[in-house]
Amino acid sequence: MDGRNRADIKAGITVEVVEKHNQRTGKVTKGLVEDILTKSSTHPHGIKVQLGNGIVGRVRNIIADNCVN
Repeated sequence: MDGRNRADIKAGITVEVVEKHNQRTGKVTKGLVEDILTKSSTHPHGIKVQLGNGIVGRVRNIIADNCVN
């Protein structure tokens, strides 16, 4: 799953995000979602989240192995 729909993303799930300074390279960072920062229901570049370690980025992929209901 990609990270363009806010409804697919919940606090506590594992995602891969791209930080602002890594947008050109596409380097992803994996972590647990702590907070959802994008208020709209969709975003073409991915929903912006803050991970548990403080990293802020746009969701590229949702890791489906631990989705929370």
